[in-house]
Amino acid sequence: MAVRRVMPIIRSEAVRESRAFYGLLGFEEVMNHGWIMTLASPSTPAAQISVMTSDKSAPVSPDMSIEVDDVDAAYAVMRESGAEIVHPLQDEEWGVRRFFVRDPSGRVVNVLSHR
Repeated sequence: MAVRRVMPIIRSEAVRESRAFYGLLGFEEVMNHGWIMTLASPSTPAAQISVMTSDKSAPVSPDMSIEVDDVDAAYAVMRESGAEIVHPLQDEEWGVRRFFVRDPSGRVVNVLSHR
């Protein structure tokens, strides 16, 4: 399993203001589903920040996302380790397969792969 990118998620209702603020640092909007917006650096597209009002299909909002090349393998590793699975592995309508796991400091991590 290989990590493709790591992205912080900022929970906020100030989505428009956040887009303008991070735009001052060179970020541009690359995705917007209404409840989550992702900004990326044009020169380094894997450098991203997401701003989320609340998660559309999960009971909690994650603190970060980690995209891996094999989410099923990551899920198996986390389950076998005894880590707390906060949201089960599932396919989402926006084209990702994901699960949430709690890290040792209590942060919720969204682990995903694109389908």
